[in-house]
Amino acid sequence: MKDYEENKMKTTLLIMAAGIGSRFGGGIKQLASVDDYNHIIMDYSIHDAIEAGFNKIVFIIRKDIESDFKMIIGDRIEAVCAAHHVEVGYCFQDINDIPAVEPYNGVIPEGRTKPWGTGQAVLAAKALVDSPFAVINADDYYGKEAFRQLHDWLVLEHADNAISMAGFILKNTLSDNGGVTRGVCKVNQGHTHITDVIETSNIVKTPDGPEADGVKLDPDSYVSMNMWGFPAKPGQTPPFMNVLEDNFITFFKETVPSNPLKAEYLLPILIGGLLREGDYSVKVLPTNDKWFGVTYAEDKEAVIASFKELIENGTYKPDLFTDL
Repeated sequence: MKDYEENKMKTTLLIMAAGIGSRFGGGIKQLASVDDYNHIIMDYSIHDAIEAGFNKIVFIIRKDIESDFKMIIGDRIEAVCAAHHVEVGYCFQDINDIPAVEPYNGVIPEGRTKPWGTGQAVLAAKALVDSPFAVINADDYYGKEAFRQLHDWLVLEHADNAISMAGFILKNTLSDNGGVTRGVCKVNQGHTHITDVIETSNIVKTPDGPEADGVKLDPDSYVSMNMWGFPAKPGQTPPFMNVLEDNFITFFKETVPSNPLKAEYLLPILIGGLLREGDYSVKVLPTNDKWFGVTYAEDKEAVIASFKELIENGTYKPDLFTDL
C-alpha cells in the first residue's frame, strides 16, 4: 500500500456522545468527571487521538445537551485543539432525521422515543467529514495503542471497501455491575481479518467466564467496542458514508416496520451484514490496552481508580494536555 504524505493527510475522529445514558440513572454519563482534575473520559480519548496524529475532532451530540456539553468539555477542548492545530466540529443526532420512504415517509413511528443507533449517529456527521475517519464512543476508554494503530492504518491508501476495527478481548471489556452489549467477532485463520460480527446483548461475568443469556462465550474472542476506521481520498466524502445512507433507507423499509419502537441502526449489525455479503473486508488492529467505561453508575468508582493508576504510573500527566 502506498503511503500518503502524512503531513498533508487529514484524519478525523468522530466521537459519538448523543447517548441518553439511561442505565446511568438518567444523567449524561459522558460528562461525568473521572479524576481529581475534572477530566472526563472524552478528555483522555481526545488526548490520545491528538497524540496519535488525528487533526480533526467532530462531536456527535443531541441538540438538547449542547449547552451543557460545551460548558463541560466543548469550549475547553476547542482551546486545546486550537493550540495544536486541530479542527473541531459539531453535529446533531436527531430522532426526526429519517428517510422520506414508505411506510413512514419521514415521520417517526408514533410512540418512538429511542434514538436510531450508532449508524444514524455517524451518518449525522456526513457533511463534516472529507477525510479518512475513525469512530469511537464517548464513554469508553480505549488506550493509546488503539488510537496509534487506527491512525497509522488510516494514513495508508485502501480500497473503498476496506474497514479497520480496534480488536479488544471480550474478557477485558465486561462490567462488574451488569450485562453489556458487544459485537462479538469471528476471525479468519490468521486472526488478521474479521469474517463476521454478531451483536450480542446481556453479556455478563460468571465464575465460568462470560455468558449471554446462559450461552457461554469464548473469553478471548475479539469484540467490537465501536472503534472503527474508514478510508477516504483526501478532500472527498468517505465511501462508507454513502453506504450508511443507502442502508438507512433499507433499514426503514425492511426492519423498522416489524419493531417500530425499538429497532436500531447499529454499526456492528450493518458491518456484519456487509461481511456476510462479501462486500467488505475488516482488518483487525489488536490492542493490548484494557478497555474500561461507565455503562452503569456503579462502574464509576472503578473507572476513577483506573485513571488514578494511569496518572500515578506516568501514562498521563495530571495536567493532561501539557505533554502534547
